[in-house]
Amino acid sequence: MCDAGAIAVPFLDRDHSILAFNERVLDWADRADVPLLERLRFLTIVSSNLDEFFEVRAAPHLTAAQALERNGVYTVQSFEALAAAAHRLVDRQYVLYNDQLMPAFARARIEIVAHGERNAAQKAWVREYFESEVRPLLIPVGLDPAHPFPQVANKSLNFIVRLSGKDAFGRENEIAIVKVPRVLPRLIRMPPRVSGKKTLFVSLSSVIRAHLDLLFPGRDVGQFSQFRVTRHSDLAVDEEEVRNLRTALRLGLQQRHYGQAVRLEVAAGCSEYLSDFLLRQFNLPEAALYRVQGPVNLVRVQQLIDLVDAPQLLFAPYRPSYPAQLESGRSLFEQVARGDVLIHQPFESFDGVLDFLREAVNDPEVLAIKQTIYRAGTDSEVVELLCEAVRRGKEVTAVVELKARFDEEANINWAEMLESVGAQVVYGVVGLKTHAKMLLVTRREGRSLVRYAHLGTGNYNPRTARLYTDLSLLTANAELTADVEQVFVHLAGQSKLPRLAHVWLAPFHLHRKLIEQIELAGEAAARGEGGRIVLKMNALTDEPLMQALVRAGRRGAKIDLVVRGACTLPARLAGVTDNVRVRSVIGRFLEHSRVFYFRAGQEERVYLSSADWMNRNMLRRVELAWPVIDAQLRQRIIDECLVAYLCDERDAWDMLADGSYRRAKGAGDSRSPGAQQALMARYAAPPGQQEERAWT
Repeated sequence: MCDAGAIAVPFLDRDHSILAFNERVLDWADRADVPLLERLRFLTIVSSNLDEFFEVRAAPHLTAAQALERNGVYTVQSFEALAAAAHRLVDRQYVLYNDQLMPAFARARIEIVAHGERNAAQKAWVREYFESEVRPLLIPVGLDPAHPFPQVANKSLNFIVRLSGKDAFGRENEIAIVKVPRVLPRLIRMPPRVSGKKTLFVSLSSVIRAHLDLLFPGRDVGQFSQFRVTRHSDLAVDEEEVRNLRTALRLGLQQRHYGQAVRLEVAAGCSEYLSDFLLRQFNLPEAALYRVQGPVNLVRVQQLIDLVDAPQLLFAPYRPSYPAQLESGRSLFEQVARGDVLIHQPFESFDGVLDFLREAVNDPEVLAIKQTIYRAGTDSEVVELLCEAVRRGKEVTAVVELKARFDEEANINWAEMLESVGAQVVYGVVGLKTHAKMLLVTRREGRSLVRYAHLGTGNYNPRTARLYTDLSLLTANAELTADVEQVFVHLAGQSKLPRLAHVWLAPFHLHRKLIEQIELAGEAAARGEGGRIVLKMNALTDEPLMQALVRAGRRGAKIDLVVRGACTLPARLAGVTDNVRVRSVIGRFLEHSRVFYFRAGQEERVYLSSADWMNRNMLRRVELAWPVIDAQLRQRIIDECLVAYLCDERDAWDMLADGSYRRAKGAGDSRSPGAQQALMARYAAPPGQQEERAWT
């Protein structure tokens, strides 16, 4: 609770807000209007999100509970409350999986067949598969003083077995561990000769479970369970102390798989003897134990989506149009020189951005290309193009962020590849993550050098550009591109940043400038001139920014916040945030664009940004916010990214005063108007282009 002016604001808990977001995502798995395989996809998305939540957010709560801490942010109480909320979410997942999705698949003649449900022919086939494909890769480890509990990797599948009888040396070591290699598929399709007219699968865990006795000849297998441990995986590297950040991160990646255990998942039928044994091994309290009615890793069930050939169980393919402002086949430099170009992804294709870079690589008049790389993916055409630009004699500077969480290894590989061909690779600024998305091209035109830039709210990743909503701006505006040039010079040379004409840059002045705009709107409202703030982002947790919003709202400014994920500012709280409305839109595509609208009296401003409103974005990252200068593009953004989402009656959730969310009127009904559906209809291309799926 903090003071905003003269009033205390009861800010919401960030971690509980993250879990509440996943509750909203899980709702898609519960919607009858969503195709069956897509419902399964959303179920597995929640599991993937929870994995990351435990890997990144759980350790401080757990450590505080183990230390019996009663005061502060992380305490015994915070751990117990968070664990209870996570247990409720996981329980709901498995109820959906067992009671709705699996029966629905069975009605579609698609089944994952348990051992007890297999007929003799199916059991024979599974036995043959086990002997030929699985058993050669398994090495059971019987525990004794010479064979201590093995290192169990983060999120790996394992079995624990309690044996009776004696081993080959006459000893009664009763506990054994079976580690399951990641290389093995988690779902295996049975052939037609044993499936009949159905599409039948067996899970790898079921295959192993049915043949555990074969792994321990001469012993009796009594109790057993599959299990999976999740470990704290947030890399911590002291950049001030290391001499080579890339080498230090590589070492950290090797150790990540064996960090502090934070969660233990076992089968629902696991005996207390075995679960207690595992809890002791991993030094975990009872509340960190999750007994599940099904696979311990629902993420891997996503394989079913790729293995089933049933397009009627998927979303109808969406094919984005080529950007409406661009004419394919004509020089993009000529088109951008005539005026700024806005691309609304994924409704318009990311190909417009790729074509801009392709033309820069192939154009002999282009002298230099500078680009930031944050999450380019493991197979990046963007990096390949930068390498080709070097081979063609262009000066290429790549600012590669090695510390992009869970993309560290891919980015290290891209950095090494770029360096190997002669690109200038820099890793940003010590102590900061470079999260800004910018691309700058310098081109000779006559006797002048002309700059062209791309600025984006999302990553240079063609795959996620088909799944996430983002905005791209192509511009030749001299002042704006000069600002971008200065930011690149600052990142490469760490020189003092000069005064910028348009761009707001974190950690220098983005935070301050946002607060100034909020306060201008509040002051205008207090004067009776009208103040309006509409913000769209992924997360809102920064307290100074939230305090500024509270002050502006109490002075009369009308504030709407479209925050997809965590939002710790309560809405409609009497006497505090009466003028603040918060909604979250969860759609087929992942909402990812950041749009900031401010109106003070008659003065209206729209900014796009790479930054969410979190403390880390404002103070510990290099982030950009830039104005939309063109009036027509500004209105288009207002219409497509703000008004459409405020009017969404299909995928929206509205926050109540207690911080909980309620479906907006009509939400969950495919007949209700939705922002994403309207934009898909507006920008859909003729058949023949690449298909798009739901986000993951």
